[in-house]
Amino acid sequence: MRLATLNVFGLSGNWSDRLAVLRDGFVALDADLVTLQETMVREEVDQAAEILGPGFQLAHASHREANGSGITTATRLPLGRVVEVDLHVTERTHEFACTCLVTEILAPHPYGRIWLANYLPDYQLDHERERRRQAVTLARALDALAAKQPGHVIVAGDMDADEAADSIRFWTGRHVIDDLSVCYRSAWESARPTEPLVTFAADNPLSTDWDWPFRSIDHVFVRCGAHGGPTLPILGCRRIFDQPPIPSDHYGLIVQLDAPPRWPLPI
Repeated sequence: MRLATLNVFGLSGNWSDRLAVLRDGFVALDADLVTLQETMVREEVDQAAEILGPGFQLAHASHREANGSGITTATRLPLGRVVEVDLHVTERTHEFACTCLVTEILAPHPYGRIWLANYLPDYQLDHERERRRQAVTLARALDALAAKQPGHVIVAGDMDADEAADSIRFWTGRHVIDDLSVCYRSAWESARPTEPLVTFAADNPLSTDWDWPFRSIDHVFVRCGAHGGPTLPILGCRRIFDQPPIPSDHYGLIVQLDAPPRWPLPI
């Protein structure tokens, strides 16, 4: 199973040229699941549909910027419930359409149910306080969903923080927030433990933030079971859309996941 994630940069820049690169790129990637951030949905445009074409079911977040920018999840696999988690956790988060779209993916045997969270928390540099609270809000929501209907859990998206941040260390089991701890496996760390992750690069020709302090801000995490790490083993992870012509101000990730191991899912 392949999962891709990318912040597509809305309609910025030369959209027609970028669209051609994205279309061809996603055809070549042949992903089963796609989480997109900064996709435009307005009466006259559905950016994710333009990029991915037929063959995908699309779930759009309802909470969006005034211009229609938000998040979209796409799946070739059967789609079940769609749940949107409100991430407006302080008075400072109301200037940005931060949200999380959780989709129930009804994958065939031997994978089974997957709760896929397309996650876009607060982006501002000094809002790690908000990102901490958003992370724990989402983790509680995912725990509740998986407790009622067990399945694998994946969190993917533009998380606006790097591996040193409390909000990211929380996902990987290295930090406690509000007396809650979880443990998810970073796909990049699992597949490329000696390589630094950079998805928001100063040398990207579309970058508008030449000295943005966080470089590894796009992530994919798979929830761990009681033994053996992630319940969907991570076979590989690599950057995408990082070679000219670059179609976004972010580089994306594609992750290859294996069927679950022999031990049962935690309930």
